[in-house]
Amino acid sequence: MNYSQLKQNKALRINKANFLMNRKWIEEKNLIECLECLIEPYDKVCIEGNNQKQALLLSDALSKVNIEKINNLHVLQSTILFPLHMEVFEKGIANKVDFSYASIYGTRFAELAQKGDLKIQGMHTFLELYSRYFLDLTPRVCLVSAEKADFDGNLYTGANTEETPAIIEATAFKDGIVIVEVKEVIEKLPRIDIPSDWIDALVLNPKPQPIKPLFTRDPAKISNTKILMAMLAIKGIYAKYGANRVNHGVGYSTCAIELLLPTYAESLGLKGKICEYMMVNPLPTLIPAIEAGFVKRIVSPGGEVGMNEYVRSRPDVFFTGRDGALRSNRCFAQMAGLYAIDLFAGATLQIDIYGNSTTITSERMPGFGGAPNIGSNANARRHTTDAWLLAGKENQKQLNSIPNGKKIVLQIVETFQSSGAPSFVETLDALEIQKKMHLPLPPIMIYGEDVTHIITEEGIANLLLCRTIEEREQAIRSIAGATPVGLKRDKIKSDELRERRIVTYPEDIGIQRKDATQDLLAAKSMNDLIEISHGLYEPPAKFLRKTSN
Repeated sequence: MNYSQLKQNKALRINKANFLMNRKWIEEKNLIECLECLIEPYDKVCIEGNNQKQALLLSDALSKVNIEKINNLHVLQSTILFPLHMEVFEKGIANKVDFSYASIYGTRFAELAQKGDLKIQGMHTFLELYSRYFLDLTPRVCLVSAEKADFDGNLYTGANTEETPAIIEATAFKDGIVIVEVKEVIEKLPRIDIPSDWIDALVLNPKPQPIKPLFTRDPAKISNTKILMAMLAIKGIYAKYGANRVNHGVGYSTCAIELLLPTYAESLGLKGKICEYMMVNPLPTLIPAIEAGFVKRIVSPGGEVGMNEYVRSRPDVFFTGRDGALRSNRCFAQMAGLYAIDLFAGATLQIDIYGNSTTITSERMPGFGGAPNIGSNANARRHTTDAWLLAGKENQKQLNSIPNGKKIVLQIVETFQSSGAPSFVETLDALEIQKKMHLPLPPIMIYGEDVTHIITEEGIANLLLCRTIEEREQAIRSIAGATPVGLKRDKIKSDELRERRIVTYPEDIGIQRKDATQDLLAAKSMNDLIEISHGLYEPPAKFLRKTSN
């Protein structure tokens, strides 16, 4: 039996493309033809699509190959953010996809799937997808991006390493073909992140990439309602459990928490007790807490626009290389979120009466990213912290007599979304989507059994303390406000749950609604963040224009 078929096939493909390359380098004018030599029909092709960097030139070239030569591709792509990412599916070059997050294109995916033009093989979490690269979804070809390369093809990934190492390693060590686009070629790299002998082909793409400030939130847009919910989170949950290792999802509610750390949280004597260690991108709204010595260490899945110089100047806080640039790694950061944190705080679009939550609605199907990993209880965890043990002690659903801990999984939502749609529903849209798309499972982001607390502007529901499914339902209804779900609460049962501190309203823990104002924020504008950073933070111009108006 021949055990070297992949190696032999790779050699044939590269030999076929050699006349189009100068050593490993491809001129842009030859790129499409070169891809037609290196890719074959039915290949699994991994396209790098991260939060902050994408292989856009390679993606564009792939969308222009001759469909008679390249077809029936199976695309592996964690994040799909741009129209050209969709073109390989729209043109029929690819007809299968495994992905994690599709932003606004999730709905189009659903349409193509219903027409039979596209098969969605899986909607994964990030870690789930990366893991499968090393098993049954190993890329035959990968198209990735790097900041710089030297003439030999060694790579420097800069502040946005993200998932590049996982993609390249899975491909290179299974005799796949690694193709890289780089912004710049220089003689000596600041550091070598990926060695040249893992790389098969490179192309120069000096054109600026449209990097989006995905994790930037303007403090001026944080409402009093968000501030109230942040106060409830800090005093009612973070302080109670001593949550010191934390992940925050993206949103104004968690940004409000970050901006209340040096003010409200410090006034409660919580400095040194909560939020010292965080798994997050370099969020601008964390600048005041970092400068106040509240946050001590941050591991980041990726970078953020405008934060590079600030990160470079705070190496004790961020993981940086000798060149000073951030060293991000989405795979390792996600593992920290799965195993090492005590508390995950995020938001969602729908929560049902049992606490199941999802961002998948009848209007949009974006995928989940890393939330299901970070917002789940890792049963394999064996190290302990006080927060983890206390949550486990409270957990009334613990069936095993042997003591165990529990990650705190907090959902922070207003009772109604900005669109006017209720955040709380009797039944998730995901169940109808499952039927419509013939999915084996409903696309639920975080299962109710993992959600430990829910906060709304009404109060806190501590689902750990619920002894029955009926109590869980009534706890959720008790904080669901004027939504149809909330209007069905049992007043007598709500009062009983409040007595047992399963339901907590602001006044129960000494929080006055009138105190929830922007006066509590450590920064009230983007200009404040710049000033507190000593001028090191450089927000995108659009944020400054909005601030000055």
